[in-house]
Order: sequence, then C-alpha cells, then structure tokens
Amino acid sequence: MQLLSSNILAPFIISASLLLTACGGGGSSIGDSSSGGNNNSGSTAPQWVTGQFADDSTLANQCSAPLTQKLWLRSWSNDTYLWYNEIADRNPAPYSVAEYFELLKTDELSDTGNLKDNFHFSMSTAEWELLNGSGASVGYGMTLNLRNPSPGISRQVTVAYNEPNSPASNAGISRGTLIVTVDGVSVADANDSDSIDTINAGLFPMTSTKQTVFIVRDLGAQANRTVTLSAGNIVSKPVQNTKTIQTANGKVGYLQFNSHIATAEKGLYDAMTLLSNAQVNDLVLDIRYNGGGLLALASQLGYMIAGDEATANHIFERTSFNKKYTTINPVTRETLSPMPFISESVGFNTSLLRSGLSLPTLNLKRVFVLTTPDTCSASEALMNALRGIDIEVIQLGDTTCGKPYGFYPTNNCATTYFTIQFKGVNDKGFGEYSDGFMPSTNPTIDSEVPGCVLADDLGHALGDTNERLLSAALFYRDNNRCPATATAVARAPTKNTFVDPGFMLQDTRNQNMLKNNRILLPSALDQ
Repeated sequence: MQLLSSNILAPFIISASLLLTACGGGGSSIGDSSSGGNNNSGSTAPQWVTGQFADDSTLANQCSAPLTQKLWLRSWSNDTYLWYNEIADRNPAPYSVAEYFELLKTDELSDTGNLKDNFHFSMSTAEWELLNGSGASVGYGMTLNLRNPSPGISRQVTVAYNEPNSPASNAGISRGTLIVTVDGVSVADANDSDSIDTINAGLFPMTSTKQTVFIVRDLGAQANRTVTLSAGNIVSKPVQNTKTIQTANGKVGYLQFNSHIATAEKGLYDAMTLLSNAQVNDLVLDIRYNGGGLLALASQLGYMIAGDEATANHIFERTSFNKKYTTINPVTRETLSPMPFISESVGFNTSLLRSGLSLPTLNLKRVFVLTTPDTCSASEALMNALRGIDIEVIQLGDTTCGKPYGFYPTNNCATTYFTIQFKGVNDKGFGEYSDGFMPSTNPTIDSEVPGCVLADDLGHALGDTNERLLSAALFYRDNNRCPATATAVARAPTKNTFVDPGFMLQDTRNQNMLKNNRILLPSALDQ
C-alpha cells in the first residue's frame, strides 16, 4: 500500500546499474565497540579520524562490524553525495548504522528557503529488489490519500486508487472510499500514540498474514460498512486505464501511469501501441500519483510521445555529479555522457518484453499531463525533457513535488541505501525546478507550465471524462483556456514542517515511500 500525502516526505532516485553485493547482517545495531571491523586476521580495525576518509571499497560488506559499516557509509557519502562538502563529519560511535546514515546529508537550505535534501533513505535489499523487479509489496492493494495528518484537525484517509485483483478491489473498495476506523480506532480524531500506532499498523501491514478490520464509507453511500482485509504480496500494475476518447475534434488517448518500475516497460509498450494504432490526435498522461523510478522508462515514454523527428539529435537529460567528478560518473566510473531519448525496448524484465524492439510512437507536438504534489522525479524529468525539445506540455492539477535529483541504490550488508548523487537538466540546460512544476495561466518563469490549477477529484474514477482533471484537459484542448472550475488550490507545505511523528499518520515502511524516485539506466546501457 502506498501513501500519497503532501505532508509526508518521500525519498529517492535510482539506477538499476552498479549495485554492491549485499551480505548477511543487520544495519541497525546500537552503538559500537572500537574493536572488529576487518575480517582479515591480524589486521588493524578501521577507525574514525576526522577529515580522513578511506576508500569505501575497502570497507564494504564487512557485516559483522557495525563501526565498519558506518565508516563505509561515511566514505561512500563523501565520495558520491551531491553535496558531500556540506555533511558534518561526526564520530559514528554513538549512533546505530541507521541513525548514522540519517546524519550523512546536508542540512543546508535552497535559495527558496526549503531543505535541499528531503529524499534520503534506506530499506532492506530484499524489499527493494522485490519492489523494483516485480512491483510487489505487502499490503491490501489500495493507495491512500492522506489529508490533515497531524492532531487538532479532522484527519481524512481516502482511497486514491487500487490494484486490480487485490484484497481491496475484491472487497469492493475503490477510489473515493473513506477509511473511517482501523481496528476500532477513529481515523479522524485519534490523538494518542497507541491509537496512531494501531492505525499505522492497520493501514501499512508489515506481513502478509496481517488481518485488519476497517469501517469504510463508500463514495456516494449514506451508511458505513465493515470490511476485513487480509494483507498479501501485491503486485503493482503501473500502467492502467489506457483508452481512446472520441471527441468532436478527434481522438484523445488517455493513459494512467503510476510508477516507473521495471514492469512498466511492457505496459507502456502495449499502451502506446494501442494508442498509435488508434491514431490519436492528442494524449492525456495521468501521472498524478507517479513518484518516479527508472529514468530510462521516462526517456522511452518521451520518445514514444514525441517520435523520431522531434527527438533526433536531442538529449533526454544531461546529468552532473558533485564537484569531484566533472567528467566521470562516480558510481559507474564511466565517462559522463547525456541520456538520449531511447527508441528501443531495454528489456528490464525479459520475461515480459525482450530488448531491441522498436518502440511505437505517437508523433505528437503537445501532451496534457495531470499532476499533484505526488508527481515526482522521473515524472518531472519527462515533463522537463519534452519541454526541452519544444513539445508543448500543458499541466492540469497541482504543483509537482520538485525533485531534479537522482541516485543509484547501493547495497551493503542487506540494506539498500539511497542518497542524492546527481542532478539533471534538459536539452536546453534547464533543471531548476526544486520547488516543482507549477501550472499557470500566465507563466513567467521556466518552472511555471501553461495550464490550470485544480484540486484532485476523488469523487470520480480515474479515466472518467467527468473527473475534474481529465475534464479540464479536454476543455483546454477545445478552448485553449482553463474551465471555470479552475481555482487556486492551497498546497500543504512539504518542507520545513515539523509534525511529531508519534501523532501523525504515516507509512512507516520505506517500501511505501518509494516516491520521488528516478532510477538511472543500467551502466551497460548508458550509451
């Protein structure tokens, strides 16, 4: 289950490329002794010396020595972190491995006064590999929208969408369903830590054996009903609701794209083939809940939207790393080269789609994108790349999350770490959208995109032509202006906001924080 909330920080960007080999052992040991850390008999254990950093490769995968794990994190961060020179060099001894990793990031602010880095996290390697490889995670198959997470204001947890053939969909829970209680605890007004723990444990199960009793109010219903859901290993369907909408002015394609994970390649290939064969005149790309993922998928999708002529001799994105590495990639050690618009299948999951197939194209000059603050990273990179080659992007919805950064997930001792390592710019050299892309009827800066400010509409199914954002896109297409329903929408602050986590609904598992992520193309395919 994923949580969609403008009040919850959600991290990362990734490369399916060079990953260090994981080994057994945990990453959460408390404290350290100064002994141990090097598995070679008779050798001297590594120690922390302020300002001195051993090569991280000499410290990797020494899983029985927590101090060495922390020294590896310190050296790895000093080598690859985008703002490495803004990390305070602390003695790791008093901290657990997980606690120390949380400190290995900048505390500096951006020019607009927001924290530079809201995208720093780790998760178990087993969870990461399962989620990225197959889109599988433990849950009920429903993605939630959280409003007013802190005490003092009536909270609201609503289903944003669900996965087909999941416990939620099989129980008739669909978009717009309100979660009233979780195991007897009221969602709206719970204000003590035990109640919040009960709600979090029920909404975000840790094991597939978890059963939770919900009282829900279905969209349009006058009464509540009780539903018992058993958690399972849910396989995400990242591409849904592909359809052709016939209008008086031609055919419009609609595509709901929820995540740039490996299994999306086949879904995008099939969806764009269908729309290409239908000869659609326009495309509405619904990425309102797409937090990012594999950057290569965004590049492929950009190519399929724009086609050969528009992308020829142009780049999708040019990445840059920290000041130590101006010409080579610090992770792959390859010479830096820009990512092209990818015109063939990569074969991320060869059981679904083999590599080397020519991708279908729509050859469009414009695209309508539906966005919210949960639109992030690779999704934003797609928008930026298309604008970089003069494809008209029209934005309907709310400001995106603001993440022009990325990282390579790196494994050490059964934990996968995500730390910002690069930033990207489009073919025109623009990449300054750390406050998000904002729809505007009168754009004045590069991060403002022609379009309409609209609140998400949880009262209609995604893909319904009466749903507010899709309806607005169709109206804008016919009238070149926003509908009368477009008004300013208040976006809750996502940065520099402190809420006591003990009294806030939140997804406590990192696998459900996999938003705001771009994943680089594997190094073997960078060219």
